[in-house]
Amino acid sequence: MLIAPAFNNSTESIMTTPRSVHASLGIPLRAIPLAASTLLALLALPAAAQGLPTSTASASAVVELNQVVVTGTRRANRTLAESESPVDVISAQDLRSSGSTELATVLGQLLPSLNFPRPSVTDASDAVRPAQLRGLSPDQTLVLVDGKRRHTTGVVNINGSQGRGSSPVDLNAIPVAAIERIEVLRDGAAAQYGSDAIAGVINIVLKKSAKGNTVGLDVGQTDEGDGRRVTGSASLGLSLSDAAWVRLSIESRKQDFTNRAGVDTRDAAAEPRKGQVNNRVGDPDSTQHAAVLNGQLNLDGGLQAYAFGTLSKRDTSAAAFWRTAATAKANNVATLYPEGFLPLQDSTSTDTGLVVGLRGEAAQWRWDASLNHGSNEFKIDVANTANYSLAAASPTRFYAGALKNQQTLANLDLSRDIEAGFAAPVTLALGAEVRREQYDISAGELNSYQGGGASGFPGFQASNAGSHSRHSESVYASAETSLSKDLSASLALRGERYSDFGNASSVKLSSRYVFSPAAALRGTISTGFRAPSLAQQYFATTSTNLINGALVDAGTFPVASAAAAALGAVPLKAEKSSNVSVGLLLQPSRDWQTTIDVYQIDIDKRILLSANLSLPTALRNTLAAQGVLVSAGRYFTNALDTRTRGLDLVSTLRQDWQAWGHSDFSLAYNHNKNTVKHVADNPAVLSANSLTLIDRVTLARATIGSPKDKLVLAVDHSLGAWTARFSATRYGSLTTQGSTAANDQTFNPAWLADVSLGWHSGGLSATVGVDNLNNRYPDRVIAANAVGGILQYSSFSPFGFNGRQYYGRVSYSW
Repeated sequence: MLIAPAFNNSTESIMTTPRSVHASLGIPLRAIPLAASTLLALLALPAAAQGLPTSTASASAVVELNQVVVTGTRRANRTLAESESPVDVISAQDLRSSGSTELATVLGQLLPSLNFPRPSVTDASDAVRPAQLRGLSPDQTLVLVDGKRRHTTGVVNINGSQGRGSSPVDLNAIPVAAIERIEVLRDGAAAQYGSDAIAGVINIVLKKSAKGNTVGLDVGQTDEGDGRRVTGSASLGLSLSDAAWVRLSIESRKQDFTNRAGVDTRDAAAEPRKGQVNNRVGDPDSTQHAAVLNGQLNLDGGLQAYAFGTLSKRDTSAAAFWRTAATAKANNVATLYPEGFLPLQDSTSTDTGLVVGLRGEAAQWRWDASLNHGSNEFKIDVANTANYSLAAASPTRFYAGALKNQQTLANLDLSRDIEAGFAAPVTLALGAEVRREQYDISAGELNSYQGGGASGFPGFQASNAGSHSRHSESVYASAETSLSKDLSASLALRGERYSDFGNASSVKLSSRYVFSPAAALRGTISTGFRAPSLAQQYFATTSTNLINGALVDAGTFPVASAAAAALGAVPLKAEKSSNVSVGLLLQPSRDWQTTIDVYQIDIDKRILLSANLSLPTALRNTLAAQGVLVSAGRYFTNALDTRTRGLDLVSTLRQDWQAWGHSDFSLAYNHNKNTVKHVADNPAVLSANSLTLIDRVTLARATIGSPKDKLVLAVDHSLGAWTARFSATRYGSLTTQGSTAANDQTFNPAWLADVSLGWHSGGLSATVGVDNLNNRYPDRVIAANAVGGILQYSSFSPFGFNGRQYYGRVSYSW
């Protein structure tokens, strides 16, 4: 993996950063040159001690540093070495270095700034798991595929997991077999790409051309003998003519559930299953089939027609909490389930996308016009369950409804190079975009929600159902150039208008200055925004949730509903952000590169789901008069302003051992701190009923619920046909808070080691490996949070709780 480590002395630069920027970061102006020279001297010492050569860089290292990147720039020839913002480039080989074939899991292992916990017993979040960049909300990271905006999922994460209240992109819907590389821009980019790009941008670049075919098979399981998984994949290119090609990438993955639940001690004295593990806590059963078809046709006049389509269907079976025999008896379903029952949430997530476009050049302008449509539909059935109101006559399976999110965009990009007397031409870019979004909720069958509904997941009610849409228009412009041989700068501006909440604008200024062949400084200042999603405005459901250790019926209310208004809700506004970053780039030798970036991200009017409001009798009666029968409620709000400060450190070194092969060493570290700047005033109706809109649980989730730091150390060694990899990852501490301090818990840092051994000859490759070699589990949760001993481990764990995992992989390329 190459993480924007190097630079050259021929073009790029950083601006003279305004004094206010350094003040906001707590860095005095006079300290910058001193810090740069000091760090350069310190990091150069090991290179001198090892006698690293400066003129014998390997060909592959040089090629990687000169690789053209497309994320965060409109220039056609911007290389990784010249980037003004930190960019991680993850190759297809890097993606295969993990034992997992889930894209989000692999990114979580490779990128220190990305957190991918594995929540369990959290309803739909078990099937569509969210990932975080720089500790921020999952929907504050924009995902692109070949530079085109990707649609988000229909699922809203509403239960007690990281990413609560978000509807992010389903990264795992993209098959790894289709990916050439991934570029991760760790910087605010709303001025360049629009809404959602507050934490950064993940751009998935697909494999191109008819050349290079691969078929592969991956197998694995955990040390406990569960979680068996098999993945078959293929990526096949076909040349239709000298001017046209198509490529089909397919992947089929089957994974069995894992279970790390403890013995259920609830109602232990009377339970027939006393002393047994009745629950399922871990990864769900999952089967996914996915495909990507892309192609290109060269036309007369230098025109290129291109298209790519994606399709994914994932069937998931996740468990709710075990309903005891005492519960079954009390609700008159004991004849159906004399020993109790475990409700299962059987869901199907269907994800589709299609982009068609035409690009060319006319009158010195490069242009790209495209049409982009994407859709995600999430349907859910509840099995092995009962509707208590129907007693023994209840069915045991219900259709609970569906969620669907759609997006359609028309986009035009224009760019040209203009000579202006600088060291390089000015790349001027202009663009416009029209976008339409639609969010649908479909009701479940009547018995899935009436009279309390299906136990485990009551269906979406008829009153929840509806179709909601909006449209937006945007225009944007940018300019990039090298002002001198050593100084480059760029400026981006964007304005958008949304039909449902008004206007938004953003700006970004970036620059880079090369002090010497061994040191450069880069930095950015930007503003950004994130529009409230349609899901956050209109999602509505009643579900059974774990609140303060008890299972209760909780309603999620749209902010415009009478129920939300009765609890103090007001219409949502767009999030506003400002981002400042300063980076130092060091290259003591051609084979050793280091980058250090510090950043600060302020977000005002942050959108999040309120606390679970346990309603007193007066408010229950108010909602009951509206036909809403719940004992808890929540809604979306702009009630929080936050600040994120952090540091990214990346260092890579290649060592040639002559006859003993060569080794690539890498160190990547992220430190991240989230704090609260302001909490909006509590609504009067909640204060009058001794309720708090933003409670300590919500604050902890937004600030200290993800690891405060993460360190990844890795070495890859190649010798002839053999390759070996060892990596060690340290996940920092995190803290969860309950409604009272007695439920608070801080989880200790954890080291995980991964190893693999590979062999390659001709087109045949084989790899065996072990992830989590030291079989590290997170700390066990305290008794107050274990729900009768069921929950042994926290769903906030950044590396899950499956323990050691073995895998094998074989592939053939031609």
